[in-house]
Amino acid sequence: MSAAQSTPHRWTFTRLGGFNQVVLTKADDIRHLSQLDPKLWVALSCPTSGLYFDQATLKYLDRDGDGRIRLPEVIQVTNWVSRVLHNPGLILDPKDTLRLDDINTDDKDGAAIHAAAQRLLELLGKADAGEISLADVTNQQSTLANARFNGDGVITPNTTDDEHLQSIIRIIVANSTPVTDASGQAGVNQALVNQFYSDVKARLAWLAAAQPGWVPDGVDGQRAAESLSAVRGKIDDYFSRCRAAQYDPRAAEQLNRASADWSSLATQDISEACAEMAEFPLAIISPTTELPLIRGLNPAWEARIKRLQEAVIKPVLGDLETLTYEQWNSLKARFDDYQNWLKGEAGQLLNALNSEELQALLDNDSQAAILSLVKQDLAVRPMVDAMNKVEELLRYRLYLKTLLNNFVSLPDFFDRDTRAIFEAGVLFLDGRACELTLEVTDAAKHATFGGLSRCYLAYCTCTRKDGSKKEIVAAFTEGPHDFLIVGRNGVFFDRHGQDWDATITKVVENPISVGQAFFSPYKKLIRFIEKQAEKSAQEAESASVTKLQEQSTKALSTDAEQTPVKPKFDIGVLAALGVAVGGIATALGLMLQALFDLGWLMPVGIFGLALLVSAPSMFIAWLKLRQRSLAPLLDASGWALNTNIKINSFFGSRLTKVAHLPKGSSRIITRHATPKRRWPAVLGVLIVIAIAAGVWYFY
Repeated sequence: MSAAQSTPHRWTFTRLGGFNQVVLTKADDIRHLSQLDPKLWVALSCPTSGLYFDQATLKYLDRDGDGRIRLPEVIQVTNWVSRVLHNPGLILDPKDTLRLDDINTDDKDGAAIHAAAQRLLELLGKADAGEISLADVTNQQSTLANARFNGDGVITPNTTDDEHLQSIIRIIVANSTPVTDASGQAGVNQALVNQFYSDVKARLAWLAAAQPGWVPDGVDGQRAAESLSAVRGKIDDYFSRCRAAQYDPRAAEQLNRASADWSSLATQDISEACAEMAEFPLAIISPTTELPLIRGLNPAWEARIKRLQEAVIKPVLGDLETLTYEQWNSLKARFDDYQNWLKGEAGQLLNALNSEELQALLDNDSQAAILSLVKQDLAVRPMVDAMNKVEELLRYRLYLKTLLNNFVSLPDFFDRDTRAIFEAGVLFLDGRACELTLEVTDAAKHATFGGLSRCYLAYCTCTRKDGSKKEIVAAFTEGPHDFLIVGRNGVFFDRHGQDWDATITKVVENPISVGQAFFSPYKKLIRFIEKQAEKSAQEAESASVTKLQEQSTKALSTDAEQTPVKPKFDIGVLAALGVAVGGIATALGLMLQALFDLGWLMPVGIFGLALLVSAPSMFIAWLKLRQRSLAPLLDASGWALNTNIKINSFFGSRLTKVAHLPKGSSRIITRHATPKRRWPAVLGVLIVIAIAAGVWYFY
């Protein structure tokens, strides 16, 4: 083992979000990424859906096509890039171009990519350019897809100039399940051509097995077989029941449907489509063992029996009104061989071709000619694959750094000048811009785990005029939450700049800041007082209306000479009220006395009292804010994260921007403006005077 191999790579880390993140800055970081402890990666896997990332690059990254990007796949890609580039650090400088000299021709894949890139530049008339761009590749691939031979192994009628082969290819396409060429046209490939000609031979053999005597003269065999198959089981059932009634006449009553069974049909239309009626016997069961063909048939089966009569019975047995058990068995035996032959039909997709047309396909060498075209098309495949590798390498040059900065580490999220690939856009609502938004597929399911993020979450349904719809979740990390309620509307701008109408459908409440937690008890108290005051006012209004109605009724119904009864006062109630008021006054007096005893420290005492009231709410908020994390939101979206990604108060304030007037702005007051309230200032002055008077009085 060489010294270079034995010496471990020296990594550089930074601490963001409460955890250590590797910093990828040089080529050796890419070369040795497979040696980085997986426990130090931010993510172990993520879904390919819901990411704002180049979709073509995602397809290259998702090597097994399971809809997820996994750690081993990222390592495979970085190892491959390290082999085919002299300097894999180029991917840390994203560009959509690549110099041919940067490709490592000592590597097998690198040599193929270099040759394909050079060939492509020659086709574009830029053989001396020495540099290839992603646009060069995609444009040439579009041209190649519409070329005569494009390497996908699919042949269309346009692939050949031979009109005879063109017509045969059209026949194959029309009489099979075609495949699609890279150009978008329907065509055939090797497997389809071989299957088609195999079906042609099998159908010819099947047609040759048919015997003329199987179908009587004047009878349409196909129609006869279909009409027989449609009623065979039902007629067999009828005759079996009749024979049972012959064996024991008492069974006839039981074998027919009971009268109670007719009740469910009383309100239905009895026709061939009536499934319940179709379950009844074909005709009344009796020991006679004859099936009526004209009258007395089950209405649900009349049409099918009529078709049997016209297609089989009348041409073979004549115009009958009843069918005996022996006649029925004779008919079945007459057509058994033909029906069995039909059941073994081969090459059903070729039923539009007669035996002469099928034989004509085998009488020429069309199969070999078409397969030769397929072979010529497949001969282009290596060049196409190499061009695809050129595109893959160019896409990694342009986009792989972004993937690594959202998978191995997470600098794109913490640097607000960039956007992480999982961020869906910006939600403008309630005077704020929420930048931490994610697409979700099931808001209720997502909220179950997403709520563990300790963020204040608003799940929104977003719609557009064209009928488009999506679900998002937005984290509010700054500003008040008093008016963040279900039903509020906002506007969501996605990463493509499209605007969506957004409506809050679900809210997961968590603290937004410790400062808000300070005022939380007082806001709750004010809401409680408002609710109680409203309730008391409503009760008083209701009692007043009731009393007025009672007095009016009493005034109208009471005799004029009747002496009104004076109301009696309940001394006990008055005493209780006095005790209550006295207790409250005493408590307030003691509290004020204690505050006045503080003298000039009384403001400190008032602040301490307020802090004492708010301390529990603030402490709980502080605990939850320390636990605020991005990880549960991503886990709920299908990511497999390795760590807890904390969102502290400073960073949270950057994720949600509150509206502020621009610097240098001025504000004018119009006559329509809300008049300035003076009572808070007056009340404040009175409180200060009262405190000063108390201090002067006691000291």
